[in-house]
This record gives sequence, structure tokens and C-alpha cells, in this order.
Amino acid sequence: MKLPIRVILIATIASVTLAACASKTKPPPPVADNTTQTDRTTTAPDNGGKYKVGDLDTDSCLRQRIVYFDFNMTDIKPQFQAAISCHAAYLRQFPTARVTLEGNADERGTREYNLGLGERRGNAVSGALGSAGASTSQLNTVSYGEERPVCKDHSEDCWQKNRRVEIVYTAKQ
Repeated sequence: MKLPIRVILIATIASVTLAACASKTKPPPPVADNTTQTDRTTTAPDNGGKYKVGDLDTDSCLRQRIVYFDFNMTDIKPQFQAAISCHAAYLRQFPTARVTLEGNADERGTREYNLGLGERRGNAVSGALGSAGASTSQLNTVSYGEERPVCKDHSEDCWQKNRRVEIVYTAKQ
């Protein structure tokens, strides 16, 4: 008689535990889009597709030349898509322009791992530029791994600044 009671007791505990673990969270309500045309940061500005060579230093979208990444990630964050679109449009307009994509990592991890991670990040930006219309012959990727930090503190804020790809124009037209 003890065995069936144990089985029933274990089954009851298991079902109560599973019921308690069931997700009861509701998805967040949709956020209303209250942005105006002047404060959007995720879409490329409408310039009619016409850039001038001097726009690299004056256009706010083209001046954004650093793409930051999360820890051990190579996915491009949505807030950098507009800048990538602007650079791709510039590269489409000026086929003789050339870009070097300098991949970087923070100090954590081995030297070899960080060199590989910097290369994967550079390739991710290269792929995004190519998908947006830039010619792959205009793009060169190099990885510096952890060798060129912009911040040398040992904190998350500092490491976050070092996880990046820098877009460097080697030929502007």
C-alpha cells in the first residue's frame, strides 16, 4: 500500500511543480510610434541618394563610423543599420571609394580567439554593407583583436567600447 501512495504523491508534486513553472507572463503591449521624421535613428536619411565627397566629414549619418557589439557577439545591433545604409549608399555612388573594416575585441579571451572575433565582426559589417548595395571589392576587413583598445580600464563600460568595428575610408572617391 505504501508504493501506490508514493507514486501518487510524486505524480502530484511533479504536476504542481510543472504548473508553477508554466509561463504566465503576458507579452509587453505594443509601443506606439511617436517618433517624428527628425528624430528617427534607425532609418537612413532621405538625401535623394546624392552625396558629395565632403559629406564624409559633414553628414551626421556618414560621420558615424563605429559599430559596437555585445559580448562575444557578431550580430549588428539595429541602431547601427542606418549608418551602414548611409555608408553603402556612399560606396554605391563612389565606386572608387575604399573602406577598411577594423574589427576589435575586448581584452577577455585568448589572443587567437579575439583576433577571430574581430575578423567575424568585420565580416558581419562587410556583409551588411554588401547586402545594402556596396561592392565587396570596395571592402577590406582586418582584425586587431584586443591589440587596439580605446579604453584600458578593466570594467564592463570600458570593454563595451572596445567591442567594435571601425569604418575607415582609405580612398574617398
